[in-house]
Amino acid sequence: MSDEEEPEKPTPSRGRAKGKSTAHKKRAETYNIYIYKVLKQVHPEMGVSKRAMFILNSFVHDIFDRICSEAAKLCQYSHKQTLSAREIQTAVQLVLPGELAKHAISEGGKAVNKYHASLN
Repeated sequence: MSDEEEPEKPTPSRGRAKGKSTAHKKRAETYNIYIYKVLKQVHPEMGVSKRAMFILNSFVHDIFDRICSEAAKLCQYSHKQTLSAREIQTAVQLVLPGELAKHAISEGGKAVNKYHASLN
């Protein structure tokens, strides 16, 4: 061992020192508030547990990924650079089964019309 003294280790503090910035934790993007709003529209008296919300969030994320992947493939097949509502609609028909696809396309069409109306 050497005769030199080791430098003092800083003690952990609960507060942030002046002038020092800490790295912020990146927020995870979730669909929680949207799932909750739809739940309250359908069943106002019902709640949802944290675990159920996690499962629903994973489900929505998975379906979104599947539709996006399918729409991207459709763009590649038709040699297009732009992803349009038509590709999304076709991807929804391919990914979602029967009546669910029809309902999703109907709701998507209403959303697109509402968006175009808000631009004018």
